[in-house]
Amino acid sequence: MVQHNSVTIYMIDKISLSAEQAISEYILNYQELNGLIIDELQSEPSPLEFLRYCGKNRPFVVRGGASEWPAVQNWNTQYLKQALGRQLVNVAITPHGLAERTEKLSGRSNADSVVRNPEDGVTYFVKPLENEEPFEDFLDYVKDQELDSLTATAVKYAQTQFQTSDRLLIMNIENDNLRGEYSSLYRDVEENVAWARIALRQQPDAVNLWIGNSRSITSLHRDNYENVYCQIVGRKHFVLLPPVETACINEKTLTAATYTGKASTVSVSERRRDHDRAIALTCSNTKGVDACYEGDLQVVPDIPNEEVPCATWDPDDPIRHCSRFSHLSKPLRVDLSPGDMLYLPALWYDMDFGGSLYASSAFVRTMAMSANQPSI
Repeated sequence: MVQHNSVTIYMIDKISLSAEQAISEYILNYQELNGLIIDELQSEPSPLEFLRYCGKNRPFVVRGGASEWPAVQNWNTQYLKQALGRQLVNVAITPHGLAERTEKLSGRSNADSVVRNPEDGVTYFVKPLENEEPFEDFLDYVKDQELDSLTATAVKYAQTQFQTSDRLLIMNIENDNLRGEYSSLYRDVEENVAWARIALRQQPDAVNLWIGNSRSITSLHRDNYENVYCQIVGRKHFVLLPPVETACINEKTLTAATYTGKASTVSVSERRRDHDRAIALTCSNTKGVDACYEGDLQVVPDIPNEEVPCATWDPDDPIRHCSRFSHLSKPLRVDLSPGDMLYLPALWYDMDFGGSLYASSAFVRTMAMSANQPSI
């Protein structure tokens, strides 16, 4: 019996080793064949050129591709306030002290992040608190925080994203906020990106606007849409991983939770029962702007409980939460300036068609989760 057990253990270890070798070689071969840079185009591609990138499932940047848009030429604080004024907009709010990522990144905060809750010691996938605020108040808050006049405050950003049960797949189609709550600004952008519309033979499913400052970052996630990002004002830094590096992200299944505002008169059980209801935030007035502080927010598990898969590894904090494959990852990094465009293919990870792509990605994900399990 002892001999039989030892043989069984040996066989499992051999299988695990084979899977690990296969995944490692797959990642390294992809990197060798595709390179570690993102193509930069100085003019917009033709629809045929775009389709070639789609076929290879590779991103590219178009420098100055949107430079002639009225939005790029005209948008500033005064212009946006005149267009939207006191109109209520949906604002997402996260603390800059609770997200695990922020411990080493100078007070920046993740949208939709993996967080260890100090109250119960459990690690959750936490979504931001959502609140409606007058647009001009929100814009002043974002601007003042960037200038460090609001140093200890929570991070606010605009663009609420509707989620699927797979938190790795951020679904924006139901949002379409530039043609919804920000429709007064829609005239300042092109109705579509012509080379993408012609190549894909359809209009965009959604056109979304994101507004935030340097303290707000998006945790590692992926979209199942072909995305074209157009930078209007300021600069944005992207960290990108191809789908073949699924094994590197250390995917885990975590309980979903949401930040809520603390209210001393409301018990924890009441907050959990009423988690879908807006809870008043404890705020103080700073230079005429309602400032929500990091201590005003707490993690509350969603009800009913939901277990969701999510990436726990952070390319910018590579030691923490790493898998046995994380060291193989070679993230691609790109900065966008006003007027630049970034094409991000479906299922690429960002710290945002083809049938064979989905099958390949699903296979690598399944094998990686198996190989990342502790050895028996």
